[in-house]
Amino acid sequence: MNIVFAGTPEFASVALAQLLAAGFRVPLVLTQPDRPAGRGMQLQASAVKQLAQAHDIPVAQPRSLRLDGKYPQDAEAARAALQDARPDAMVVAAYGLILPQWVLDLPRLGCLNIHASLLPRWRGAAPIHRAIEAGDAETGVTIMQMDAGLDTGPMLLTEATPILAHDTTGTLHDRLAALGARLIVQALQLAEAGQLQPRPQPEQGGCYAPKIDKAESLIDWAQPAAVIERRIRAFDPFPGASTTLGGTVLKLWSSEIMSYQRPSDVPCGQILSIDDAGITVACGTDALRLTLLQRTGGKRLAAAEFLRGFALQPGQVLGTASTVA
Repeated sequence: MNIVFAGTPEFASVALAQLLAAGFRVPLVLTQPDRPAGRGMQLQASAVKQLAQAHDIPVAQPRSLRLDGKYPQDAEAARAALQDARPDAMVVAAYGLILPQWVLDLPRLGCLNIHASLLPRWRGAAPIHRAIEAGDAETGVTIMQMDAGLDTGPMLLTEATPILAHDTTGTLHDRLAALGARLIVQALQLAEAGQLQPRPQPEQGGCYAPKIDKAESLIDWAQPAAVIERRIRAFDPFPGASTTLGGTVLKLWSSEIMSYQRPSDVPCGQILSIDDAGITVACGTDALRLTLLQRTGGKRLAAAEFLRGFALQPGQVLGTASTVA
């Protein structure tokens, strides 16, 4: 079976590696154009491109696949490459471009997407972040037959996994990447045998997972401690939850919820206590003990080590002081 693979980040490269290990022929890989990255902002190939090149697989990096769009020459070149590849199916994982109808119609078995949620919940760009942020008890992977909608196509395979109490987007990403890689191999084997049974997505329970904006990283201490704690985990490793003190930006990477009844004269964001275990901060409801922090340009440090290089005192207020009656 010939498989064209379309994907960009590490999540997708895990699936591509599993397809190659399972013996599928991959005559072409589509991935996003190289982007500036790192302190030097040098152009860097995507994780999928690096893996494809390591296996001598031809790579196409169109800026668009729309024949009537801004980059028609890119789309025409991609169409020629896809036609030459003669794919039986196209596997898509975190690719980053919308597939127009001509792409969806080209492979004999259509386009199969690896989506990191239990559809229809968390359609869209950031399902892992949003599931943790919302406090979901579980998530999973859906292998979906793609259609013209945004993650609306029929479901082919699904498998759930619990979201653990200390999961970050990083740890959950790795589990879901491995799960997605296993499921896409299974789905293609079933497709080859004519045994896939598409199921329409439920009409109830759908919601969208919009792309993470860096502006979301700033913590609002007027929120309940439980909400802030989930956001810290959801934004690890990107973009990282943050707060400010006297113009200094502090990144927050780990925290613990502490029971606390805040008096009306204590503003949200006020540091209540400091010890080797962490920095306890008043929230809209309860308090949060910060246990892993980072200054701009520095390393992630446990609270005790962080405090040796950055003095804090009880009574100082982090971020914008807010008061909840």
